[in-house]
Amino acid sequence: MNEPLSIIHGKHAKSAVEKTAKVIFTVCAFFAILAVFSITLYMIVNGTPAIFQVGLGEILFGTVWEPTAEEPAFGILFIILTSIVGTFLAILIGVPIGVLTAVFLAEVAPKKLAAIVKPAVELLAGIPSVIYGLLGIMILNPLMYKLELAIFKGSETHQFTGGANLISAVIVLAIMILPTVINISESALKAVPPQYKSASLALGASHIQTIFKVMIPAAKSGIVTAIVLGVGRAIGEAMAITLVSGSSVNFPLPFNSVRFLTTAIVSEMGYASGLHRQVLFTIGLVLFAFIMVINVCLTNILKSGDPEAQEKKRAAKLAKEAAKHAPEKSEAERKEAVSL
Repeated sequence: MNEPLSIIHGKHAKSAVEKTAKVIFTVCAFFAILAVFSITLYMIVNGTPAIFQVGLGEILFGTVWEPTAEEPAFGILFIILTSIVGTFLAILIGVPIGVLTAVFLAEVAPKKLAAIVKPAVELLAGIPSVIYGLLGIMILNPLMYKLELAIFKGSETHQFTGGANLISAVIVLAIMILPTVINISESALKAVPPQYKSASLALGASHIQTIFKVMIPAAKSGIVTAIVLGVGRAIGEAMAITLVSGSSVNFPLPFNSVRFLTTAIVSEMGYASGLHRQVLFTIGLVLFAFIMVINVCLTNILKSGDPEAQEKKRAAKLAKEAAKHAPEKSEAERKEAVSL
């Protein structure tokens, strides 16, 4: 015989499930925060000893990197500049191509063509970075070397790189960030409410005008997120860049062999010891701080251009001013009541 359904029992079961889920979510959030805190603490603990031994100015602003010399030098200024310039150029090339490709897939491409292009883009995201590096060595570096020979023909001062230079590294980085930028930007564009597009077209705007004046601004939050993740991918890449950049510490000129922060760690950590190894951890700390600063800056830029965030900020300011003047008003009302 079936037992009678109890509403109270059902409520208790539901409450238990909700409490259990809340505990699980809280634990997961705690471990996420703990992971970030642990990584930060580890990098600070292992990255600061070399700063006290060598000197912060000597490390950050020195231009000579000779860690194994009789009188070692640990200047990483050119390495830092290479990471900044290389990342900026890769973003400058990759982001416009990625966003326009996302616009094509989301708004312009026929469904059959989009069904072919989208898997190809997703396949790019699954290719290991070392494959990009190998393709760069086999295809890109010879082309860059031919260009280098044509530009510096007869030069007695230029040090030829065989095509392993900053330009090759930038092109490889730009290609590698494309899947991230395209996929996230496309999702952001598709998440824009269809009423926005319909209203724009109803007001007489063309399809292209609607895309650039309505759709892209409405999807700005997702596009900026794609850029942030693309920057993280570009800064953190090591293997592919090691293969195509030449891995020499030079000023970041287009046809110079260069070394990024990540490649400096990868190429020397295997044999480094003592102070040399500690400085490599300091480079990791600089890289970590570099990524944090870029993320904070881009997040602030996003919030400053968000009308909803500005409205909330304005409302909070008005509420604060109202709370500030409230005691003065209460005191005036009290005095008026006493006089009556």
